[in-house]
Amino acid sequence: MRRSLLLLTAATTALVLTALLVPLTLLTRTHAADRATAEATARAQWVAHALGPALATADEHETAEQTVESVNGDGLPATSLILANDQVIGAHVGAHAHDTTTVTDPVRLARTGRAFTYETSSGSRLVLVPVQGAKDGTAVVQVTLTEKQLYAGTLASWLVLAGIGVGLVLLGLLLADRLGARLVGATRRLARTADRLAAGDLTARAELAGPPELRLVAGELNRLAARIDELLTAERENAADLAHRLRTPVAALRLDAETLRDPEGARRIAADVAALERSVDDVIRKARRPLREAPRADLAAVTRERAAFWAPLAEDQSRAARTTAPPEEILVPVPADELAAALDALIGNVLDHTPQGTPFTIEVRCTPGGEAELTVTDEGPGFPDGTAPDRGTSGAGSTGLGLDIARRTAEEANGRFDTSNRGAEVAPQRTTGARVTLTFPRVLPEGTPSAPPAPTC
Repeated sequence: MRRSLLLLTAATTALVLTALLVPLTLLTRTHAADRATAEATARAQWVAHALGPALATADEHETAEQTVESVNGDGLPATSLILANDQVIGAHVGAHAHDTTTVTDPVRLARTGRAFTYETSSGSRLVLVPVQGAKDGTAVVQVTLTEKQLYAGTLASWLVLAGIGVGLVLLGLLLADRLGARLVGATRRLARTADRLAAGDLTARAELAGPPELRLVAGELNRLAARIDELLTAERENAADLAHRLRTPVAALRLDAETLRDPEGARRIAADVAALERSVDDVIRKARRPLREAPRADLAAVTRERAAFWAPLAEDQSRAARTTAPPEEILVPVPADELAAALDALIGNVLDHTPQGTPFTIEVRCTPGGEAELTVTDEGPGFPDGTAPDRGTSGAGSTGLGLDIARRTAEEANGRFDTSNRGAEVAPQRTTGARVTLTFPRVLPEGTPSAPPAPTC
């Protein structure tokens, strides 16, 4: 924007100055020629007036030579006197004093008593003034202006005008740069505020600076941030209140479990109730967690922990469950409870929607691009149409809610969610199980240099 404003200002100023300075340069050239012509005319008239009485006497030649010689000099226009007998006295372009030259048409016209200015084909200008009173006829005073003498001083005037034009262009660019810096600075401050809001810093507010339009946008952005903060606060409090109200029925379930006569069933139900209590507590903590808190979790450790949790149920269903996770820490920008919930949803889908005895595999690995992948595969019938069902869509007894939890967990961390049938890789008409892959960007451990983590796992 700043560069475009500078280019626009430079182009506009250059066009305006061109339209203004070109006529001025032509005017200075014409003015210089008119000034030189006026001076030459005055010189010729003075010489004609001075020589008028002398040409009427016998000593005309000596007096004429002295008068003409007095007005000639270095750098001055050449002044000459053409007598009635065509004899030339004084300097003359292309001739010397006392040379007899062919009388030109302008000289003949001047001998009729007319004083005028004549421009030659070479660019010089002749000023001719007749001398009245000569006893042998009409003499003519001729002042010759060369092209250099005619336009003397024009170059200096042009340089002054060019300097003024360059100065005006630079001044315009300076003003445009200051204006552009003001506009761009205000726009960038708005963008930084929007980035902070997008990152979860709801305390960020835009500075009301810059042009009126940008101040209006900044004010509306601040109103939007305040409204979002209010809505999120209300939503988090409602979620926390709802979870808190669940404590009472959970406590009642625990008491009912303790009254059961079957000790084994009582312990099993008590364990389930304890797990439910932990889930409720997690919901409360998550609802009250600051939005700017930078979440991170060890994907490999969470995977091993959740695989161990589901191992007894998989064993009860005669399933071969294989877990592959590197021993190194693999940090991803996801809270541990959300990562565990996503993995529980994927494992639960395998246990609920594949026949008992169907093996499945959980694998954690690092990609060559420095990302972390969590893949859950099974050897069941696969997805009915090759893709996962949408949220709320029933397919093979599934609502798609579990997969949607996994999808949102990956996408909220700027990752990816992919599903496919394993058999489609080899034979499109054959299905040998489903594959679900969650891809997460990796984060750096605290205290490490700010370089991208190497795929060491």
